[in-house]
Amino acid sequence: MREVDFRSDTVTKPSPEMLEAILAAELGDDVYGEDPSVNKLEDKAAEITGKEAGLFVSSGTMANLISILAHVDRGGEIIVGDKSHIFKSEAGGASALGGISYYVIPNNSKGLFNIDDLQESFRDSTNYHHPITSLVTFENTHNNCGGIAISPEDLNPIIDWAQSHDLPTHVDGARIFNAAIKLDVPVHKMVKRIDSLTFCLSKGLSCPVGSVICGDSIFIQKARRIRKMLGGGMRQAGILASAGIFALDNMIDRLTEDHDNAIKLAAGLETLEFIDIDQKLVETNLVFFNVTNEHKEKLNLFLESHGIKGGSLNSNRWRFATHYGISAEDIDYTIQMVNSYADTI
Repeated sequence: MREVDFRSDTVTKPSPEMLEAILAAELGDDVYGEDPSVNKLEDKAAEITGKEAGLFVSSGTMANLISILAHVDRGGEIIVGDKSHIFKSEAGGASALGGISYYVIPNNSKGLFNIDDLQESFRDSTNYHHPITSLVTFENTHNNCGGIAISPEDLNPIIDWAQSHDLPTHVDGARIFNAAIKLDVPVHKMVKRIDSLTFCLSKGLSCPVGSVICGDSIFIQKARRIRKMLGGGMRQAGILASAGIFALDNMIDRLTEDHDNAIKLAAGLETLEFIDIDQKLVETNLVFFNVTNEHKEKLNLFLESHGIKGGSLNSNRWRFATHYGISAEDIDYTIQMVNSYADTI
């Protein structure tokens, strides 16, 4: 039976060529700064993003946590969106491990902020009743806001506001390359005015493990110490970093395939009465849609019985993520199976 796994772009597996790169990796002890593959990956990531330095870490959650801890002292406060991954899906790490509070403001449909909400969130640092506003965080593409690609022009008013208040900015760029491909804008231009960013190697870029933090040299030096403190110092990590090098050289442009497949999937789902989806809102590799309450459980079970993963028994809002390993033929098969279900009702 065919298997199509839409649960997340984290389920990707290395290509045969990436596996060859892993086997050929040059290795050393990265904690000593002696792993040539890790060093090459960090340099390459810094060059691509237009930043001074990079730091290889084990996950996107660790990357964001390290970045926040490097920017913000204990007792500080960060501005986050109410739908952001940092706030909703990272176990409250900044608060639990850093003594840092969250000021949560609404994300709009793209994942951006209203300037009035930002202004209201800013604390008077001379008032000792308040925590100190210390960082503004974004997400691009924004997972819970549909994977919309946020342009530099969209971000500029928010960055202008942050800079006028002497606040650094950080982008959770787990899928920043998806945004760059969609907008046809190089990543270094996407983040030119941003102080720090993270991006995932283990999502659309198809690596087995890892994320990279990028920023200026002083910030990355501090981040490297925090990585060690969190237990994230890895030794012969070039086995993993070599996959990242291959990905940055070979897997970015192919993200277009994932976007095309997502749009094709959305078009196929839009014709069904028990599915509510707006195809125009699908821009990258994330397809969000609502299944009527009457059909969510039955459709989920039907699709799983035909090898298609990604639905939910408990929620009407579903997310299907396209990625390396899902082909155009898999999209055709999925649409066929959803229509087969429709024929049974």
